[in-house]
Amino acid sequence: MTVAPSILSADFARLGEQVGEVLDAGARLIHVDVMDGHFVPPITMGPIVVGALREQVHGAGAMLEVHLMVERPERHVDAFADAGADRILAQVEATPNLRYAVDAIRRRDVAAGVVVNPGTPVEAVAEVLDEVELVLCMTVNPGWGGQPFIPQSLDKLRRLKAVVGEKAAIEVDGGVDLETIAPCAQAGASVFVAGTAVFGADDPARAFRELTAAAGG
Repeated sequence: MTVAPSILSADFARLGEQVGEVLDAGARLIHVDVMDGHFVPPITMGPIVVGALREQVHGAGAMLEVHLMVERPERHVDAFADAGADRILAQVEATPNLRYAVDAIRRRDVAAGVVVNPGTPVEAVAEVLDEVELVLCMTVNPGWGGQPFIPQSLDKLRRLKAVVGEKAAIEVDGGVDLETIAPCAQAGASVFVAGTAVFGADDPARAFRELTAAAGG
């Protein structure tokens, strides 16, 4: 069970400090939400932020996971791979050729994953399961941190697990907190993105450890 703190909810005036706190607490996967103002309304961060965190995260033996909530994610793979991304996730809904996008990631020797939004059928990932190591199920509508968990997501996770089987890990993102993380684990998830629940807490390191324990990690 892996909790991946999402820097979307971090204090960007203290980004390095806060990332250091969760790394010291045992985090080994840092999640970076990239939004372009087109696929989702907000605009967040780009490769320069990944590059700024690269030495710190890799120096702690951790990975940088980049979630591309952007139109035509295949066009941005090289920039994030160059910046230091260890795993890049492409949205199923953001490209007309999902396999091409996944292949673009794999050509850079970067781990590949795909993401399905709440309204996307789980079967949408079936044709690329031989190419990815992870499938992320959005448990809120993408675009903003701090949203409440969609209760129907638990049933969707169970259906996704039936499609994915043991071919890839299942990750959840959205509304993950001390109340929702254990049910997500029971439904088949093993990686949990947590933004507000970690960086919105008074003590991010303690919040990370509590979430990890609640997930069974």
